Amino acid sequence: MSKIIPHVIDDNLLLMAKGEYKIVHANAMSLIRTNVGDPAPYLLLAKLCFDHENYVKARELFEKSVSLAPDNIRVLTYFSQALTQLGEHGEAGLFADRAASLAPSNAHIADTLGVVYSRLGFHEKAVLCFQQAVSLDVKPANYHYNLAASLQFLGNFEAAKIAYEESLRRAPELYRPLASLVSLEKQSVEKNKIDALLASYQRWKKDSDAVLYIGHALAKTYEDLGDYTTSFEWLKKAKLGKSVTANAFNYEGVFSAAQEPAISNSKTDKALETPSDKLASCPIFIVGLPRTGTTLVDRILSSHRDVVSGGELNTFAELVKRATSTESNLVLDAETLYQANTLELHNVGEQYIEATSALRRNAIRFTDKMPLNFFYAKIILKALPNARIIVLRRGAMDSCLSNYRQLLTTQHSYYDYTYSLKATAQFYRQFDQLMGHWRANLPSNRFMEVQYEDIVFKQQATTEKLLKFCDLEWDDACLRFHENKAPVSTASSVQVRQPLYSGSIGRWKRYGDLLHELKDDLGDLAEDV
Repeated sequence: MSKIIPHVIDDNLLLMAKGEYKIVHANAMSLIRTNVGDPAPYLLLAKLCFDHENYVKARELFEKSVSLAPDNIRVLTYFSQALTQLGEHGEAGLFADRAASLAPSNAHIADTLGVVYSRLGFHEKAVLCFQQAVSLDVKPANYHYNLAASLQFLGNFEAAKIAYEESLRRAPELYRPLASLVSLEKQSVEKNKIDALLASYQRWKKDSDAVLYIGHALAKTYEDLGDYTTSFEWLKKAKLGKSVTANAFNYEGVFSAAQEPAISNSKTDKALETPSDKLASCPIFIVGLPRTGTTLVDRILSSHRDVVSGGELNTFAELVKRATSTESNLVLDAETLYQANTLELHNVGEQYIEATSALRRNAIRFTDKMPLNFFYAKIILKALPNARIIVLRRGAMDSCLSNYRQLLTTQHSYYDYTYSLKATAQFYRQFDQLMGHWRANLPSNRFMEVQYEDIVFKQQATTEKLLKFCDLEWDDACLRFHENKAPVSTASSVQVRQPLYSGSIGRWKRYGDLLHELKDDLGDLAEDV
């Protein structure tokens, strides 16, 4: 076996980052002509194929490189990175573990491994890699930022604060660590970052992504200070550059496709009613609109001795996409949902169980908290005979406001509706209609709606209901969910480490007439008081 010369990989990856693909391809082919057994060129070609979305060929080349250098940390790391992006979480974790066992001595490799673990939800492992990256090279601000984010997800807020501040100290112009610092604690008149945020806004005001982060941080700050008018103005300003694309994604088509063909006979559908003997295939899908209690229910259930949280996984959607082979570049789209309803889904279920095996950590049950999986409810229940689906509901006004005021991912278009209150209201109305459809057509022992307000005001009774639905025995730890030490990689990472509180219920009333258009758009779904 040939030994990889590190700089050969690193130099060519730098060229690739600059878009010099032809040069890298020529270099790789030259290396192969020199030594067909050299693993480096196959790794470079794999990365080239991956960047150009030729994933089948990319995997073949990654595997070739691994076969030639099974103990090379660069090969293992970059393969695990690609596997996470393909949704192959179980295999990605195995290759990441192999790479980590080789003790990274290169800061970039350590940081990359940390990002892989972070995407897989293993933040305890990610922190170790990020700490190693920082120890090897203390200068890059992004290493400190990545470390801070995983520390925050693990609930180590003081250490996260220090790491965010270290990131800013090295690159004061960065807006993400600044915005993240605001998210860690309540802002006050005496202690806030308004001046720094306003200066950052002036610097980045032509960058719509930056304005989104900065504007949301300022909106949170002014809300913390009780100035709801200014908070609302910053929310509108934050989303201004993005709102033009708020209706670019065909939500209406996806909602329609989720309900077609009609499920008039679903209650007698054997695929929906026949359980499997495989205890391992018992995932609990927690779905609903973001910011309506999905993370809270995930924490309650994963506090149970027999349950572990798998985090927010794209795995099921990606497997459905792969099975349908539809042409669009979107995982979630109308064509894919229509096609999925015509498929035999047994293989998708088996692939899902295999892909999530590492995340289950040998637990009897595990949760998958991807909110938008509500679109796949029937498909999930047919593919996974033992699965349960819990959908979170919350008052319409609070649901829409919480979605609008929260910065969700900018990586996908599926949450673009949150850039406009009008689009958010329309999304909520379609969501409510779809949930009514599922309620009428899916078996009640496998699909359940839970009201967020009931969790807050009737904690024990609602927890008992949740555990019974999931065939779990009572566990007092579920009432002490805020003591759960497992990582939380969502916008609720701070809140769910606190006991239940009712302060967010009826939050919309504090905004007064500022939300009158939202109320009109929701119509009969809006609360009167």
